[in-house]
Amino acid sequence: MSEFSSSSSGNSAPSIYDKSLLRPRGSVALSTFSFIFSEMVQYFQLRSNSVEDLERKLEEAGFGIGQRMSELVAVREKLTRRETRIESMLFFVQNTVWKHLFNKEADNLEKSNDDDDEYMIYENSPITNIFVSVPDDMGSFNCAAFLAGVISGLLVASNFDAKVTAHTLSGEGGAADKTVFLVKFSRDVMERPGIH
Repeated sequence: MSEFSSSSSGNSAPSIYDKSLLRPRGSVALSTFSFIFSEMVQYFQLRSNSVEDLERKLEEAGFGIGQRMSELVAVREKLTRRETRIESMLFFVQNTVWKHLFNKEADNLEKSNDDDDEYMIYENSPITNIFVSVPDDMGSFNCAAFLAGVISGLLVASNFDAKVTAHTLSGEGGAADKTVFLVKFSRDVMERPGIH
């Protein structure tokens, strides 16, 4: 019997849309994800002219995943309406989407004090950076650019045009580096009535 059959046909098994992306302890082993992600980074690195070009390619790879994630989370959460306010949408990303992806919430969400169109999502230990050591010659390269693309794709698919970039925050006193995802919304989004 197909996994796509509806529950009204007497099939009590959950459909593919109801199943979690992660098993209780993760459906994909961390080592498997790390290997595949490492291969993807190496593939893009060989085809990039600079660190910025490599980060852009990782963002583009994540963008399509974010767009599909938007639809999948909406179905699994049985959402009946679309978010129309920036803060509500970012809270949804920080909590619900992050739980679907990583079985946890993002560590923090803040609004920029300087610009009304900028927000920051903090992640203390992005899964993309766990087994990565960036060589000195690559400067500020951050593999979490891939996750920035996921966030951007999800926001754009939800009608919130935004540019998302990943930045490394150096840990103080020997603490591990953290990543901040800077979310900058387009002028069109900011000018919508009732968006805040």
